[in-house]
Amino acid sequence: MKYYSTNHHAPAASLEDAVVKGLASDRGLFMPEHIDRLPDEFFEKIGTMSFQEIACRVAQAFFGEDIPREELDKIVCDTLSFDCPVVEVEPSIYSLELFHGPTLAFKDVGARFMARLLQYFISRSSDGREVNVLVATSGDTGSAVANGFLGVEGIHVYVLYPKGKVSPIQECQFTTLGKNITAIEVDGVFDDCQRLVKSAFMDAGLCGKMMLTSANSINVARFLPQAFYYFNAYARMKALGQADQLVISVPSGNFGNITAGLFAHRMGLPVKRFIAANNANDIFYQYLLSGVYTPKASRQTIANAMDVGDPSNFARILDLYGADHARITSLISGATYTDPQIAETMKQCHDTTGYTLDPHGACGYRALKEQLRPGETGVFLETAHPAKFKDTVEPIINGEVTIPRRLAAFMEGEKKSVPMSSSFSDFKSYLMSR
Repeated sequence: MKYYSTNHHAPAASLEDAVVKGLASDRGLFMPEHIDRLPDEFFEKIGTMSFQEIACRVAQAFFGEDIPREELDKIVCDTLSFDCPVVEVEPSIYSLELFHGPTLAFKDVGARFMARLLQYFISRSSDGREVNVLVATSGDTGSAVANGFLGVEGIHVYVLYPKGKVSPIQECQFTTLGKNITAIEVDGVFDDCQRLVKSAFMDAGLCGKMMLTSANSINVARFLPQAFYYFNAYARMKALGQADQLVISVPSGNFGNITAGLFAHRMGLPVKRFIAANNANDIFYQYLLSGVYTPKASRQTIANAMDVGDPSNFARILDLYGADHARITSLISGATYTDPQIAETMKQCHDTTGYTLDPHGACGYRALKEQLRPGETGVFLETAHPAKFKDTVEPIINGEVTIPRRLAAFMEGEKKSVPMSSSFSDFKSYLMSR
């Protein structure tokens, strides 16, 4: 499989080059040259297959031309050492719980897969240089990537996060690890962190000294594996006899997650339509209404992992549908919610169903409540455990959220981070000194 750039001015790359480089030389995002449709018999029997069996089959369609089947199956099965179950919240509305991994967030799937894939390539390389992974985070990406790569030989991870704009528990998950993980506390917002990462890839001096890659959803090895759990959701709903007229609502920030769902749809996944649920950062919602994409400075909200003012993966969505606004809006609708609306939704859901939402899942849940049509069944992505936002969730629901033991363990470590301005020259100087 070859991978081309969404900007169409860079040469096609192999899977290994796309994963190691992260970003194309023309600053575009890599896309696979073809997306294979899975056979009908796969969907006929999918309801009887395990999550790992499903994911191994899907992975073959993306990566099977580049990695021996035995090796790829091992990577997939090592990645998915946990389940992503579907739970009924109320009639016709189900939660796809993506918080059962090591860091209790949906990004565990993509981060663990990428770590194992990159290690596979490094182990077969004669280069001998250390790979430096740069990742910008507005919350859960940093913890998932840091823990996915922790202790992996030949790889050093730099996690850039906005000072004071991630939850204390999220911060503990990547600032207390040490070893091959360095946390960089940027005096700015998430978009500043993402800009620093992208600028690093384009700097000839840095790239000449260090082998750089990204573990954000701009990397094909991070976002593509997220397609696995869309197929799993369909399989579990099919087993329940609820897969017809299926609508999936995705809390959306940098849009890697919903893009993975759109890839799954292109591969034949029988989803009727998607909903992109935004917080107050409504750039994509406004695009759906107007056909005009206007990036803005991100706004801080209680759903902080979605605080993105210029979502990178919008370029992939445009490329996937030939920048045809009508095609995009025929498959994807939007929603946008203020902090008071998110809080209202969390309390209402808890009081009426007993189900505790995190602020991001609340956006997905509310969008289904408002947009689900008669005869449809909805699944929303509950992207993180509510305990990761304990200080936000508990006052809203007027109740206690139990912290899982593996999450509490992170809070016992000592915070270690490197303060950094939002200036690229400062960031470059720091990396060059390493």
